[in-house]
Formats: sequence, C-alpha cells, structure tokens
Amino acid sequence: MATLNLFLSVIFIFLTIIPHHIINGEIPEKTQSLINKVNKKGPYLGLVIPNLFEMNPLLQHPSYKPSNLTIDFSGRRFRFGTISEEKVILVMTGLAMINAGITTQLLLNLFNVKGVVHYGIAGNANPSLNIGDVVIPHYWSHTALWNWQRYGDGEEDLLSLEANGDYTREIGYIKFADYSTNVSDNLLNNVWYQPEEIFPVDGTPEERQHAFWVPVDSNYFNISKKLQDLKLENCINSTTCLSNPPKVTRTSRGTSASIFLDNAAYRDFLYKKFKVSPVDMESAAVALICFQQRVPFITFRALSDLAGGGSSGSNEADIFAPLAANNSVTVVVEFIKLLSGLNAQVSGDVLLV
Repeated sequence: MATLNLFLSVIFIFLTIIPHHIINGEIPEKTQSLINKVNKKGPYLGLVIPNLFEMNPLLQHPSYKPSNLTIDFSGRRFRFGTISEEKVILVMTGLAMINAGITTQLLLNLFNVKGVVHYGIAGNANPSLNIGDVVIPHYWSHTALWNWQRYGDGEEDLLSLEANGDYTREIGYIKFADYSTNVSDNLLNNVWYQPEEIFPVDGTPEERQHAFWVPVDSNYFNISKKLQDLKLENCINSTTCLSNPPKVTRTSRGTSASIFLDNAAYRDFLYKKFKVSPVDMESAAVALICFQQRVPFITFRALSDLAGGGSSGSNEADIFAPLAANNSVTVVVEFIKLLSGLNAQVSGDVLLV
C-alpha cells in the first residue's frame, strides 16, 4: 500500500509541474505564434534532410542565407532562410523510415509548404552508375513491407490476411531458399513484397488505397533534366579521387527500407527484380507522406558506395561519403535556383523575423 501511495504521489507531482499543453501534446502558445508569423510570409519550399552530416554542407553553402529564426517542436528544429531568393525551411529527420515520415508530416502540418525537396547520400544497386553520381529517381518504393510466409507454405498457398485484401501477390516475393545453405530445410521460406496502405488527404477518411511505386512531381522531374551537365566534385584531396568523374543522372526507380544495405546478394536481387538505382532508409517515407498530402516533391541522392561491394577493411562509404554529401547539396542548390528562376511569383523578401 505504501508503494502504491508513493507512486500516486509521484504521478500527482509530475502532473502538477509539467505544463498542461505538453501533457496534451498541444503546440505551446509562443510556438504557435511564431508558426503563424512565418506562415504569413510563405509559402516555403521544405528541405527534408536525414542527418547533420548531410545538412551541414548546405548550412555552409554560400547560396544558403539563414534567417535569425528557428522553431523547435516535437524534437525537431525547423530552420528558415533563402536559397536564390526561394524561401526555404530546413528540417532534419533522423535515421530511417519512421523518423522521416513523422518529420515530413510535421513539416506539412505546421507550415505553409508548397513543395518538398529531399536529399542525402545512398547506397548504389545499379552497376552502370558510380560512386559520387547524384541520381534523381522518377519513382520510389518501400521494400521492407513484407508478408513473411509460414514455413511449409508454397507459392500457391493463401497468404495471411490475403482474403481480407490486406496483402497481395501482385509484386512478387523473395525465395529465401535461393540464398540458403540448407535448401532442403529452408525455415526462412518466402517473403512477399507488399504495397503501402495510403490515405490521401482528398480521399474518404479511413478508405484505404494501395501504392508501391510512388512518382515524384512531374514538373520537378522535368526541371531536373537541366541538371544533367552539372559539374560535380571528383576528389577528396590531392591524392584520393574517383576513377570515374561523377555525374547527375535521372533514373527510373529508387527504393528505401529501414535497413542499412551492405549485402551484395540482396543488392543484386533488388536491382534485377525492381531495376532500382539508389537504396536508402528515408526517401520512400518522404514520398509516401507527400503523395498522400498531395504536395509536390522530388528526391536527390548521391551514391556513396556500392551497397555490399566494398571490402570489410575498406568500405567506400567511409571514404567517399563526404564527397557524396557535398555533391548532393550542389545539385539541390542548383535545382532550387532553377525553380526560383521559373517561379514568377517569388517575391525575393528575406525572412528576418
């Protein structure tokens, strides 16, 4: 009984000293006032960035002009500034799909955003591309939403929840027996790729749709074609350079999963099955949120390594990740300059609140 009374006392003190708006998850009044103020100066282009390693080259880029305002909310920091007179909001997601989805949704819910640009580095699954290249995929997919089939079941057996329409066979599967050393008793069996459930903002609430390949904005993708002759960094220093000069390339497909892919067999499987080029941990989440919210978006990913291709003693990502990060920022800045030049209603006012 004494323990229970102590516990209740602690809870009472906690509820007494913690502000009411924090307990209820509300936006603090001061923060809401700042949000209202900046939104009157919008709309903005949202820049969604995985981590500080990839954000810092942009913060240090001469084309980025920061304002003296940041807004912190729900563990995220939203930075405001301009790039070539385009008003931008920068926000870091953190690692992997859940963080990227939450951060993108917060950005779109809180602020007056007209479009989203996502960028960073990625592994490479396409043997025709090279480290340092910046790729601009037309479509993104999430390839870690699986129906893992029961041991003993085969290709013709009903998948769990398939009868309810929750899972499908339309995309296909991985047969783990193909990669097993004990093929005769493959306990891992098969996993079937599945499309995401989506709930478009202009659709009927709770009426689900499905999507596997999510397209980037067609206008943004067309504009990005003008970036293909852009000159990119080739060397880390005077002695360490890439063997192939990096380039900007528009590709058909990219894919994401909350998995750091450093496995050549699975990399080759993904390329052969889906013809993807970049493999990363965030882009598909950003794509899905923007697609559901009907907000234009595009993603730029610089290839830092051949996923699973480096030796254990010398992983390319450790060597060339800084170069790749800089190249991704170079392309993003030039894209925003193009966008700004084509946007007749850009005012050029610098945010100084």
